[in-house]
Amino acid sequence: MYKTTPDVIVCFGFRTAFGGGKSCGFALIYDSLDFLKKNEPKYRQVRMGLIEKKKAARKQRKERKNRQKKVRGTKKEKVSAGKKK
Repeated sequence: MYKTTPDVIVCFGFRTAFGGGKSCGFALIYDSLDFLKKNEPKYRQVRMGLIEKKKAARKQRKERKNRQKKVRGTKKEKVSAGKKK
């Protein structure tokens, strides 16, 4: 239908119909890869393999989790943000 390459098409939000055989979803077609990288959320870019997800070290994740357990509510944001440089 559209004359474009598959690398600038982003599909997401698929729902399968009961009984199978039919799925409905949503797709975005970008003009170029630059527009895609600028406008698309990071998690979808990771899903497509355009960027690599940075995973913190196991010890850092555990320390962050334990710091968050000591506070409640919106204060967790400040604790998990870490030190400002």
